[in-house]
Amino acid sequence: MSRIYIIAGEQSGDVLGARLIRALRAERSGLEFSGIGGPRMEELGFHSLFPMRELAVMGLLEVLPKLRTLRRRLQETIADIHARKPDVLVTIDSPGFTLRVLKACPEIKLVHYVAPQVWAWKPKRVHEFPGLWDRLLCLLPFEPDWFAQHGLEGRFVGHPVLESGADTGNAARFRARHAIAADAPVLILMPGSRRSEVPRLLPVFAHTLELLAPRLPGLVPVVPVASAVADTVRAATSGWKVPPVIVTELDDKHDAYAAAAAALTKSGTSTLELALAGVPMAVTYRVNPLTAMIARRMIKIPHVAMVNLLAGRRLVPELLQEDCTAEKLAATVAQLVREPAVAQTQRDGFSAVMASLRPDGMLPSTAAAREVLDLLA
Repeated sequence: MSRIYIIAGEQSGDVLGARLIRALRAERSGLEFSGIGGPRMEELGFHSLFPMRELAVMGLLEVLPKLRTLRRRLQETIADIHARKPDVLVTIDSPGFTLRVLKACPEIKLVHYVAPQVWAWKPKRVHEFPGLWDRLLCLLPFEPDWFAQHGLEGRFVGHPVLESGADTGNAARFRARHAIAADAPVLILMPGSRRSEVPRLLPVFAHTLELLAPRLPGLVPVVPVASAVADTVRAATSGWKVPPVIVTELDDKHDAYAAAAAALTKSGTSTLELALAGVPMAVTYRVNPLTAMIARRMIKIPHVAMVNLLAGRRLVPELLQEDCTAEKLAATVAQLVREPAVAQTQRDGFSAVMASLRPDGMLPSTAAAREVLDLLA
């Protein structure tokens, strides 16, 4: 029996880990799994060394009070790996934790799944990577070439958004469930998934809706959120003049995508979900001015939105920082809803972006599983 140790440190990694386990089992029997994971992995009979949520800490101010716990969990993880002696160790994203684990386990075959995005803002860090892993699995098609320029091999396995189901929604079901008229324009609002970032965009979204209401009669805003921040969003939107529909279930979110005329979203994977679902969008975000100034000095890429980066052009508007105003957001949304040609131009571009994210002839999870098994062999 071959032993595979998997470490996922946050929700997205848990989803990837669960899909990887399913794909590995489909490819080969007689595999034994252990490591750290969340509820998605545990549904498959995976036993986590400790609760994954202890690693899901973001931001310097959040990390500092938990440094002692994180150090202890790091040592526990390394000790568990050495005790179990797995045939392969697969670390998924969460580089602050997982790369430290890799450094401590050079005698094991090592796979790192989700290439660190140092190409975006810390390219010099690439010099820390040689010898850290035996195989690097990349989600984005340009990453293998970028790492090759720095003497590192990367294997493109495709992006997990292709397996998200974002393109399987039912518009009629969504409108019936929430009593929305067939001709009412639906606007998706995606302020982020963490309590710390949600308050940044909700106030400007509220003002945007007030400006849009006279221009788009019957407008229905929909805010898909993770369950962890749903109460925060409900409290923050309770006084809105144009009340939103709050969506927490995955199937309901995908149905909302199918019903949507347009979306306003923060940058990140949400842009790829919306693109897969064919929802015209604008990307927006706002942070404090000092953070913005530092970020602009550090970021080394021409576009913030992942969908624009993959398209190689500004396919969707990026209304960031000083451009993140209710007036500009309202004007952009009104154009997307009222001018079908503008929306269709985006949709045409989305098709090419999605095609670039698919590995040859297989699902991304299958491609990743085969890379792991190839190293195991």
